[in-house]
Amino acid sequence: MKILFLMSSVPDTTSKINFTENNTKFDESGIQYVINPHDEFGLTKAMQLKEKFGGEVVVLHVGTAKSDAVIRKVLAIGADRAVRIDADPQDSYYTAVQIADYLNKHNDFDLIIAGKESLDYNGGMVHGLVAAMSGLKFVNAVIGLDVLEDGKVSVAREIDGGKEVLEITLPLIIGGQKGLVKEEELRIPNMRGIMMARKKPLEVIPAIEAPAKTKIEKFEKPAPKGSIKLVDKDNLDELIDLLHNEAKVI
Repeated sequence: MKILFLMSSVPDTTSKINFTENNTKFDESGIQYVINPHDEFGLTKAMQLKEKFGGEVVVLHVGTAKSDAVIRKVLAIGADRAVRIDADPQDSYYTAVQIADYLNKHNDFDLIIAGKESLDYNGGMVHGLVAAMSGLKFVNAVIGLDVLEDGKVSVAREIDGGKEVLEITLPLIIGGQKGLVKEEELRIPNMRGIMMARKKPLEVIPAIEAPAKTKIEKFEKPAPKGSIKLVDKDNLDELIDLLHNEAKVI
């Protein structure tokens, strides 16, 4: 089975986020980038499929050289090789055009795995756009995948109030999330993997011309949390008054 893993790198969730130029630019000073958490479930699933059925796992990333350390981590976890499309991703559409162009030139992948969304901008559009541009089937919010006979897979996806199970013929693009594999199955690089990753190929290819369809006007941080007001458990009248006149929820 030949699998393409679409990797996105995002700021570490413990990073302190700031903006510059009148809140129009993200301040990358002191920011450490990591594998997008949703992607980690997809990467582990890709490795499990490779170990069970054989084949190859290829990493594809649209980004600049600052992402190379994160790509090497994916290689250390067990991916076979990586391709970086050398571009500063402008928006979801621009990124999808680059990936779709690569897929149209390398259309021998059985399964394309991405995270359901990146945890920085939460757009959740890239994989769907890629599917439309490449003419491939697409399922998002995937929480389970099993390989069947005759080139088919059983895919479970999260829906409102439950889950839906589909039987689909490969090739296919999925957007994975928590549940695709168990959290305790997520993998981290070991020393042997880190040493081997240094020798694995990381091909850098030029981006193609493509327009961006969106533009960031301004960033805004969430309002700080207000102070907590404690009410004595026996003072029900005060609680009702606060909920009605101050919080205005009743």
